[in-house]
Amino acid sequence: MEWNHLSPRALTENPFSLIGDRWMLITAGSREKHNCMTASWGGVGVLWGKEVAFIFVRPTRFTYGLLEENDRFSLTFYEESFRPQLQLCGRESGRDIDKAAACSFTPLFEGDTPYYAEASLVLLCKKLYFSDLEPSHFLDPAIEKFYNADYHRMYVAEITDVLKK
Repeated sequence: MEWNHLSPRALTENPFSLIGDRWMLITAGSREKHNCMTASWGGVGVLWGKEVAFIFVRPTRFTYGLLEENDRFSLTFYEESFRPQLQLCGRESGRDIDKAAACSFTPLFEGDTPYYAEASLVLLCKKLYFSDLEPSHFLDPAIEKFYNADYHRMYVAEITDVLKK
């Protein structure tokens, strides 16, 4: 199936459902070394006059290092039949296995930015900003239950292209 290039503003999918219910893969790295991780936290919107995505990654995750080393990453979304692969990518570490190979995902590249042929929707992103979450800034004490001193780094990235099947 061929990819159609869309403007981020042409997306009609509900971002709450896409990210929170269907989940996404954050994929970072290069042609030589890349990794994906499952995420169900994040969002999309407009910031600094640009269409952006924002993601949250813990420093202990293997993908974190690849995000730090590269200016670009992809967010990919899949049909429900890929739920077992998304579960594997959230459960296993890229330090231990090649997740793409384990899931039979076919890596594709836009420049050096990896994404997977099996996705139904791809957001190609360029990092603009990062910030480490600071627990002293939590206004709701209930947020702390999500942490054991392993606080996320938030990345804000411009969505440079959208690919949809």
